[in-house]
Amino acid sequence: MNMHMPKTDRGIERNLLRSLRNTGISVLYQDDDLRILWAQNVPAAWAHGDLDGMSDPDFLPESEAVRMIAAKRNVLATGEMESLEISIPDDEGARWFDVWIDADRGNDGAVLGVVTTAVETTEQKRREQTLRALLREVSHRSKNLLAIIQSVATQTGRYSGTLEGFLTRFRGRLQSMASSQDLVTMSNWRGADLRELVIGQVGRYCADPAKNIRLEGANPYLSPNAALHIGLALHELAVNSVSYGALSKPDGLVTISADLKAGETPDALTLTWIEAIAAAADKLKDKKFGSVALERVVPASLNGKGSLTADGNRLEYRLIVPKGNFEID
Repeated sequence: MNMHMPKTDRGIERNLLRSLRNTGISVLYQDDDLRILWAQNVPAAWAHGDLDGMSDPDFLPESEAVRMIAAKRNVLATGEMESLEISIPDDEGARWFDVWIDADRGNDGAVLGVVTTAVETTEQKRREQTLRALLREVSHRSKNLLAIIQSVATQTGRYSGTLEGFLTRFRGRLQSMASSQDLVTMSNWRGADLRELVIGQVGRYCADPAKNIRLEGANPYLSPNAALHIGLALHELAVNSVSYGALSKPDGLVTISADLKAGETPDALTLTWIEAIAAAADKLKDKKFGSVALERVVPASLNGKGSLTADGNRLEYRLIVPKGNFEID
């Protein structure tokens, strides 16, 4: 569809059309009755085929056609440019366009029609939507993390006799959470591999991690929430082990197993920590923060169950992790 142009302007017209095709810019010319006389590079989301003689309701969704006609009539009446954003439904949700509408004036200054220029902004719009979703998710996770830190600080203070003792224990727990959070962040917030979590939380307290830690069973991928709380449980067990248990000796051994079949809850993961301990471990019977975290705080955060037993020279911690807190690759 071409407007009538002098022969001397045909070359300019061809170059203009070629430029439009290369840039992805769409242009429509409509008369004062808003009938299309000329269109170039119209996106498939708007229409397929010839638009000659059509008006906006013939190729746009009703709601967007109403907006476009109102804006164009205003341009015809005032001669002032209008701009708006429109969306066209498609199989992937919607396609977005920034639209500018200008008046076309004759030699006497009268408005003869309107020129509509449109640029698709779908990808930019989707990036903005993704960014907003990510920011909401980061905000949500940050609030959860701050709530966990607040709880840890409160419980640590409750079971610390001195300020120095509080600071020492609280710093250790913060470092534990930071280590788990690093794994979660590196996975793009998917979570953390159990074996990596164990090495990160327990390995730092071992003379030789390869010798002091035995990992058995499955290697589930933990959700972000599960990674943080199970990481905290591993930290408490490791700190206790360095004081009273296997990790207090160069050749000590801690066995950590992950079983998908053990226990009474279907589809649950059973994590078990077993080690040899010294008689001084009777202190575990005192309800300090470590045992409170292992038997109450961590299980409650996962909707699971936790038990800590120290019989004779053997310590066992068992944590039931319900389905939804992990996945198996």
